[in-house]
Amino acid sequence: MPAPRLKRPAGRQGPGAIPHGLLESLDLIVARRASGALPGDRRAAGLGSGTELAQLRPYEVGDDVRQIDAAATARTGVPHVRLHVPERTLTTWIALDLSPSMAFGTEQRLKSDVAEGVTLVMGRLAIRRAGRVALMTFGAGTPRLHPPRASKPGVVALQRALGEGVAEDGHHEPGALRNALRRIGRVATQPGLVVVISDWRDEDDWTRALGALRARHSVLAVEVRDPREASVPAVGRLALVDPETGERIEVDTSRQSVRDRFAQIEAERRARVTRELRRLEVEHVVLSTDRDWLGDLGRRLS
Repeated sequence: MPAPRLKRPAGRQGPGAIPHGLLESLDLIVARRASGALPGDRRAAGLGSGTELAQLRPYEVGDDVRQIDAAATARTGVPHVRLHVPERTLTTWIALDLSPSMAFGTEQRLKSDVAEGVTLVMGRLAIRRAGRVALMTFGAGTPRLHPPRASKPGVVALQRALGEGVAEDGHHEPGALRNALRRIGRVATQPGLVVVISDWRDEDDWTRALGALRARHSVLAVEVRDPREASVPAVGRLALVDPETGERIEVDTSRQSVRDRFAQIEAERRARVTRELRRLEVEHVVLSTDRDWLGDLGRRLS
C-alpha cells in the first residue's frame, strides 16, 4: 500500500511560546527521571575516561602515565594505574504519532500542535550535556526513523520532520504504534529515554512492544486529548467522520442515551490505556488541547 500523503492541518496554531525559564526547570527533572542524563549517573560497558573506577592494576608498557595512581603505587611499591568506566551521553528516542486523528482539536490548539510542542521541548532537553535525539514518526505509512543527532542538527531535524504535517483522513495504519516501538527496540542498543507522544486512539497490541522497551529504557508516555472526544453535545442530528478510517455515520445527539453511551465508551477506552501503562510501570502524562500543555507537562513531571 502506498504511503499516505501528509497535510498541514487546517486550523493549525502551533505549540505557542516555550518560556526559557520553564525549559530550564524541566532540564534536571527529565534528566533525573531518565536515570542517566547527567555525567556519571549511568554505568557504561568498557573502559574509558569517566569518573567511576573500573579497575586498579599494575602499570604496563603503553599505559597512559597520567592514569598512575600515586596512593596504590606508594602502598605496593609497584606502579599502578586507574582505569575508569567511560561516561556515555543519553540518547532520547521520540516516537511521534502522525495519524489523521492527531489533526483534531476544538479548543486552543489541535492535538498535533501539542504533540509538536512536546517533541520540541524533549528534543531541546535531549541535546543538553552532549546528548542526542532521534525521532521515529508513525501513523503515516511505514515508521520513519530520523537517526540520533546531537546539538543544533538534532533540533533542526526535528523541526523539519514536524513541518511535514500529519496523514490525510482515512489512512489508518493498523499496528502503527506497535511497529514503531519494535523498531526503536531494534536500533536503540544502549539504555536511554523513550518518549511516546500519541493520542493512543485505535491502537491495539502495543503493550508487549512497550514492555520490552521499558525493560531496557526509561519510558515516558505522553497522551494528547481533546475535551470534545470525551462527550458529545446535544445539538440534534450530526454527521460524524472517523479521521482514521474515513467512515461516516449519523447520530441523533438529542437522545440522552446516545450521549451517555458515547461518554461511556470513551471513558472505558481512556481507562484501558491508563491501566496498561500503569501495569507496565510507564510514566504517563495526559495533556489537553484546552489547557496550558507546557505548564501541565512541567507539573506532572516535577
